[in-house]
Amino acid sequence: MTTTAEQHSSCAPRPGSEPPEWPTAAREHASRADAGRISVAVYAQDLILHSGVVQQLRQRPEIELLPMEAADDATVSLVVVDTVDDPAVQLLRRLQRDTGTRTGLVVGSFGAGALQTVVECGVTAVMRRAEADEARLLHLVTAMAKGEGVLPGDLLGKLLDHVSSMQRMVLDPRGLSLSTLTTREAEMLRLVAEGLDTVEIAQKTSYSERTVKNVLHEVTTRLHLRNRAHAVGYALRHGLI
Repeated sequence: MTTTAEQHSSCAPRPGSEPPEWPTAAREHASRADAGRISVAVYAQDLILHSGVVQQLRQRPEIELLPMEAADDATVSLVVVDTVDDPAVQLLRRLQRDTGTRTGLVVGSFGAGALQTVVECGVTAVMRRAEADEARLLHLVTAMAKGEGVLPGDLLGKLLDHVSSMQRMVLDPRGLSLSTLTTREAEMLRLVAEGLDTVEIAQKTSYSERTVKNVLHEVTTRLHLRNRAHAVGYALRHGLI
C-alpha cells in the first residue's frame, strides 16, 4: 500500500509545467541534459511540506528534481515529516531495501529513541525542518551525494553517547567491539606493532602460542591481508589499534 508520504514523492510539477507522466524519450533527454547534477527525490507527508522543500531546491542549478516515476533512481532522497512515526519508518525502510539512494530526513520534532531508529533505517543525514532553508538544504544534499553524514550537534552527541554505552554494556562483556576486530585481535595486533613475537605475545596475554597464531591468521585471512606486518599497517591506518 502506498503511504501518504510516497503519494507526494518527487517534484510535483506546477501548473503549466511538464505533466507528471513524462514520455520515455523526454526522460532520457532530461537525464542527458542534467548530467553532472545531483538527482533528488522528495517524499513528504503532505503537499505543503513537499512544496516547501521543492521550492527551496527548484532553482538550484546543482540539483535535478526527479518526477515520481523516476524517484527510485535518485542519488539523494529527502524524506520530510513532522515526526518519525510508523508511516515514516515504513518509507525509510523501503528506501533502504529497494533503492540505492542516500536518504536524508527533514523532521519537525525528534522524539526519544528516534535517532537509533533512523540510523537503523539507513538515514545518513538529519535536519530539523525549522532550519531547512535553501543554503542548508543544498549543503545537506551535496554532503550526502559525496557520501558524508550530517547531524545537528546535539543529535551527534546523543549518537556518540549511545555508541559508547552499547560498547560498554553489550560488547565489552562479550569481548567484542564495533570495529572489524575483536578486543583480543586488537590487543594481539598492538603487541605485534610493539615488536613482540608469538612466544612473547602468548606470555603477555596468557594464551597458548597456538591460539596466538590462530588469532593472527584469522585476522589476516578475514581482512584479505598478506601477513602480520600488513595487518598491523591496516589496523593503524583505520584507527583500529
